[in-house]
Amino acid sequence: MVSLSSIRKHYYSWWKNLDKPIFSIIIILFVTGLFFSLVSTSLVASNKLNTNDFAFFFKHSIFIILGLSIILFLSSIDVNKLFQFSIFMFGISMVLLILVPVIGVEVKGSKRWLDFILLPRFQPVELLKPFFVVIVSLILCSKYQLNLSIKYLISLLVALSVSLLLVIQPDIGQTLLISSCWAILVFVSGINIYFFLIFALLSVLLFLYLVVFIPKFTYIKMRILSFFNSETGTHNFQSDKAIESISSGGFFGKGLGEGILKNKVPEAHTDYIVSVISEEFGVLSIIFILFIFLIFIYFVFKKIRFEDDVKIKLILTGSISLILFQALIHIGVNIRLFPTTGMTLPYLSYGGSSIISVSLLSGIILNLTKRRIS
Repeated sequence: MVSLSSIRKHYYSWWKNLDKPIFSIIIILFVTGLFFSLVSTSLVASNKLNTNDFAFFFKHSIFIILGLSIILFLSSIDVNKLFQFSIFMFGISMVLLILVPVIGVEVKGSKRWLDFILLPRFQPVELLKPFFVVIVSLILCSKYQLNLSIKYLISLLVALSVSLLLVIQPDIGQTLLISSCWAILVFVSGINIYFFLIFALLSVLLFLYLVVFIPKFTYIKMRILSFFNSETGTHNFQSDKAIESISSGGFFGKGLGEGILKNKVPEAHTDYIVSVISEEFGVLSIIFILFIFLIFIYFVFKKIRFEDDVKIKLILTGSISLILFQALIHIGVNIRLFPTTGMTLPYLSYGGSSIISVSLLSGIILNLTKRRIS
């Protein structure tokens, strides 16, 4: 039986060795998201769904509390147990992802969600992403006497399996995110640059084939064409309203509660939270959010630089890259730098799946950046 004193000793050691700057930044990002959920997006979402004015804020708070519990658990366990847990959870996530086309809930023409009794609706891919990083890193750094090319092949098969399941839904945004993460990991691991370029070229050709010749993905072609020809395009409504909202706010914003266009921005509390924040608090607030993310990335890469274990280097690189790519895609779509695609902003957007996913990544990062005393 575990005694109270042993638990206290365990978490005292955890706190003593924890990377305080990284932990502080994660808390700041969560609190920032909670603040904007209270003053801006929760009211919009509640009005659209005819619920209590602060229903979304309370749900957001519950998800963050759950997320912090996950961070506490993952960051405090032994590294080897973290790897074992990640392998187990990756297997569970793959099973759930396989179930999506079979029993998934269809929303706006895509099956991406599972809805089990007694559980909130969730996206299995959000659960899978953090463990995908760990699995691919473990494969690339496997101690088994395998040829390096075999390791790359196995990791590619894992990435292709996940990508195929996502394409079936379809969810091209998450497919590109998973593919980019895999590419970063194999590139950092030291793959021959010529093989890497050949794979990149084949990936682009495959993407073009899907978009041009497969009817299921015609909507992607239309979004891309609309992006490059906004005057005649028919898929710019969301982005147009988002950029209009940002422009309306200007540099300093209209002020708390003064936003008007936020009511016209679809998915304001998730995929377009940046435009809503910018209208009321100005572009200055977006610069502040980007600055926090940049500090976060700086501290993690600073740890990576002085890390000797290649496996940990890869996992940290993949984890922070996943957060960075998702943030860039979200902001890029909001300011019409990229074609329209649904992507939440890590830590700030509403959504249980998104918060749990980024909490898992945060727990893994905090675990592997702790001071390890031998």
